[in-house]
Amino acid sequence: MPPAETTTSTATSTTIGLARHEADHHETTGHRYAVGLLPLLAEADLLDSPASWGALPTPVGAFRLEPVRPGRDLPLLTRWMNDPDVAAYWELAGASAVTAAHLRAQLDGDGRSIPCLGVLDGAPMSYWEIYRADLDPVSRHYPARPHDTGIHLLIGDGTNRGRGLGTTLLRAVTELVFDNRPRCTRVIAEPDIRNTPSVSAFLAAGFRYATEIELPQKRAALMIRDRSLRNLL
Repeated sequence: MPPAETTTSTATSTTIGLARHEADHHETTGHRYAVGLLPLLAEADLLDSPASWGALPTPVGAFRLEPVRPGRDLPLLTRWMNDPDVAAYWELAGASAVTAAHLRAQLDGDGRSIPCLGVLDGAPMSYWEIYRADLDPVSRHYPARPHDTGIHLLIGDGTNRGRGLGTTLLRAVTELVFDNRPRCTRVIAEPDIRNTPSVSAFLAAGFRYATEIELPQKRAALMIRDRSLRNLL
C-alpha cells in the first residue's frame, strides 16, 4: 500500500527529538525556541504528535506507532522493501540508500508525513506513513477536506500476511488517528487498484470505496473512513 505521487517527495515529516541545524535558537513571532523543540512544534501542528499517541489494545496484542529512527531501523526497513510482495507496489527494492532516501524526504521536511514502525506486543512488524492528505499532492485528485489524514502501510513479514492482520491493524491505526487528531473527520488511503488484498483489507476495516483516481505512478482506489460512522462499524 505505497505512497501516491511519491508523498515523501513533497509531503514530508519531522520526528520528535531531531535537531538538524547548528544554530542554537530560532526567532519566531517574537519568541525564541530551542532548535530541538522545533520538530516537536511542527509535528504537533500538522499531525498532533503521533509519537505520543500510545498503544491500543487489539485482538492480537497491544499495537502502537513509533516514529522511524533511521540509525536503528534502516536495515529492517530495507529488508522489508526488498521482499518481492512489497517491492511490487512500493518500488523501493535495492540497496539501503534507496530506503534511506525515501525516509530522508520525510524526516528532513516540515511534519506533513511521519514514517513509523508498527509495533505489536513490542515487536516491529509493519511500516506506516501517516500524512496530511489535504496538504499532499493527492489532494489534487479528490475533494479533500481540512485535516484529512492519509495512511500508507506494509506488513513486513510475509508470515503475517493473508490472515486478516492488516484489517485489524487498519482499524487500530484509524482509531488512533481519530482519538488523537480531533480536527480530522476522515482517514483516507489510496492503494493500487490491482492490489486486491489491500483493498479488501480496507473494506473489512470499515473504509468505503469512493472512486478510482489516476495518480502519476498508479491507478488507485480511493478509500475513506468517516469519523461520523466510527461507532457504527
